[in-house]
Amino acid sequence: MTFAHDTADALRAAVRLVNSGEEPDTLLTLADLEEFFDDEGYTGRRPDETDLRAVRRLRPTLRRLLTSDRDAAVEIVNDLLQRAKALPRLVRHGDVDWHIHAIDDQAPLADRVTVETAMAMIDVIRADEMSRLAICAADDCEGIVLDLTRNRSKVFCSTTCGNGAAVAAYRARQAAAGATR
Repeated sequence: MTFAHDTADALRAAVRLVNSGEEPDTLLTLADLEEFFDDEGYTGRRPDETDLRAVRRLRPTLRRLLTSDRDAAVEIVNDLLQRAKALPRLVRHGDVDWHIHAIDDQAPLADRVTVETAMAMIDVIRADEMSRLAICAADDCEGIVLDLTRNRSKVFCSTTCGNGAAVAAYRARQAAAGATR
């Protein structure tokens, strides 16, 4: 399943934001939030300290949305969109062709992230692709994995977790080989 570019971008941003709350927390300062804003291609009003606090508070809600089953996700999406009074419209800016915005670019960043994530989840829910979102396979990680691969092979939230699992598997093989000698 290939999602529209704005859906995939919003999902990646939401997963990055939620995973920033895992230890160690990587969204502590306004500079961290500004980096997120720039890296994820947000437009409109630049974030401030109020946005930082609101975005940090948003992470558990997005985690709940991204890890819910399909029916629960529908309820969360509908609630988020209703509370934000979302009004979808097509926009084009910069190098990005037509895509959907459902909230004003001057709205607080947490509201924009909420609405963009909810709008992206509409596509995920309608396509019955909730399995594209999972918890990291690393034993010591609760990060969210967004698997947009064709063969649904992504199981780790980051290269760090994937490498850690590979090292652990290597050491286990080495220990087993040493025990059989």
